[in-house]
Amino acid sequence: MRISRRDFLKWCTASAAAIGLTKIELEKLEDVVFAAESAPPVVWLQGSGCSGCSISLLNTIQETTIDDLLINKISMKYHHNLMTAAGDLAISAIDDTVSQYDGKFILVVEGAVPTANNGTYCVLSEKNNQPWTMLDAVKELGPKAKYVIAAGTCASFGGVPKAGVNPTGIKRLDKEILNGLTKNEIINLPGCPAHPYTLTKTIVDLLLYGMPRLDKEGRPQAFYKEKIHGLCPRRGRGQSSQLGESGCYKSLGCQGPRTNNNCPIRKWNNKVNWCVDAGQPCISCASEDVWQKPVYKFE
Repeated sequence: MRISRRDFLKWCTASAAAIGLTKIELEKLEDVVFAAESAPPVVWLQGSGCSGCSISLLNTIQETTIDDLLINKISMKYHHNLMTAAGDLAISAIDDTVSQYDGKFILVVEGAVPTANNGTYCVLSEKNNQPWTMLDAVKELGPKAKYVIAAGTCASFGGVPKAGVNPTGIKRLDKEILNGLTKNEIINLPGCPAHPYTLTKTIVDLLLYGMPRLDKEGRPQAFYKEKIHGLCPRRGRGQSSQLGESGCYKSLGCQGPRTNNNCPIRKWNNKVNWCVDAGQPCISCASEDVWQKPVYKFE
């Protein structure tokens, strides 16, 4: 899972258009990567969630693929769905990464983090013959990582696992569990799932420029600055009275006017389509309170 710096740069050059890199940025990336000892090491943890963010990210095939990036280009050290190692060998990959790249690796967190009963509702493995929970993992690895990325709404805000009575005690990673404990602010990339372009470009931008400019919810402004309604191609085309029809869905409960994300620009499934173009209103899946109330209202 480790590649040479030259191979990483060859990939960046080949996929520059896909991730929006200019010639100047490519040259700067070359300087950054060659100054390091290897491709950027990444540890990817999965807590309470459906693994939908991983599936979505691996599903992109347009010019560059996220699995190619995270497995072959960026040095993915741990991802329990993707790596072939299991058991002690897999967990030792985390220990080796922390030992070799302490303060230099990127930690990606997918899924929410339960805190009730010392986090025992989400056990990743065993360490020292004791359950090693997701809570233990983020508390141990978060402060040692150079950057922490919360991929998806569950990791960013709690998402589905936090909805309702929240019996497992899901809390926000940035403001409650690791508040003030990380080297840099935690970068939230909400969305159900997180968009693959948003994640890959965030990682490349971290290598080129360091921390991005974040909004008050910890989201990169470059991807979450505008409301979906402001970018929606249906805006200004009249109000629709029924789902599936052309026109704006605002009167049908579309949450695009209050949701910040770049879906209308990036779309999904390799720019094939996105929710509103498919005939459904935006449910605001990237917002903090998305699952705290019914998504649809039937009369």
